[in-house]
Amino acid sequence: MTKFFKLLFLSTLMLGSMISISSISWFCSWIGLEINLLSFITIMKTPNNKYSTESISKYFLTQAMASFVLLFAIILYTNSKEFNFDLNSVTSTFMSSAIFMKMGAAPLHFWFPEVASGISWNSNLILLTWQKIAPMILISYLDILPNLMILFIVSSSIMGSLMGMNQTCMRKIMSYSSINHMSWMISSTLCSMNTWLLYFMIYSLMNTVIIYTMKMWKINFISQINSIKNNSSKIVFMMNLLSLGGLPPFTGFVPKWITINQLSYNSMFFLTFVMIIFTLVTLFFYLRISFSTLTLFVNNSMILKPKNNLTSSVVVLTTLPILVSLALLLL
Repeated sequence: MTKFFKLLFLSTLMLGSMISISSISWFCSWIGLEINLLSFITIMKTPNNKYSTESISKYFLTQAMASFVLLFAIILYTNSKEFNFDLNSVTSTFMSSAIFMKMGAAPLHFWFPEVASGISWNSNLILLTWQKIAPMILISYLDILPNLMILFIVSSSIMGSLMGMNQTCMRKIMSYSSINHMSWMISSTLCSMNTWLLYFMIYSLMNTVIIYTMKMWKINFISQINSIKNNSSKIVFMMNLLSLGGLPPFTGFVPKWITINQLSYNSMFFLTFVMIIFTLVTLFFYLRISFSTLTLFVNNSMILKPKNNLTSSVVVLTTLPILVSLALLLL
């Protein structure tokens, strides 16, 4: 049974994000981010889990550091006119760096996988999806230097793909995959916010289905996926992993296709080439998980078998997005 305080802080978490993206001043946006931060710290706490406390400490310290830099940039920007200084480029660099640190984009991603590996799957889902809404929209409000934007996009694409190859913890694999997807979402904001919204909605849908499946089967490591007894759930779960990797003709390929088209239309060929190459690397470790899971079978189960009604509901939830994507591609 969900506790009342969880629902209370979940509502304040959403309220903080709404305040942040709908404010008329940067100071009010900073207040919204702080409300979101304090609410999420409470949600991250899990009883009888010593790793959640460590993750909360890391998350709080990094977010407080980013909030300090953001507040400093806001004060610097508001007082620059009094001293007749043109500090737009400096304040924009400070503000964008602080916001990128808050969302966990590389090279300021050092805290993201460590925090994700110590919290529950429900908190992971919030961290990978909802916690990116306010920073992404605030980034679109800024006039960021093109070279700085390209630096964060390229580094997120490279670090998210290469660092996820040697991981066995599914939480870290999902976090490094999220860093790689951040490069696509940031680059989609260069083209259109509608493209970003489409990408974010499909990405959130895929994450929700995959994380719900791993939570239900109590999967924490790659070796535990082999112990799934239900073959239909195993196959459909692998299809959703490949969809998250962007393999056509699954759902995850559609927003990447649209982003590549718009970036090519704007003559950003080098950026598009780098993101495509390193997305293939992320697809490699998803294929590695898929092949080992579908070809190997472990008799000694390390997880508890769920009830049949839950298994059938997961199969329906995971199959529906794939069928929708195939219908969209046919249209």
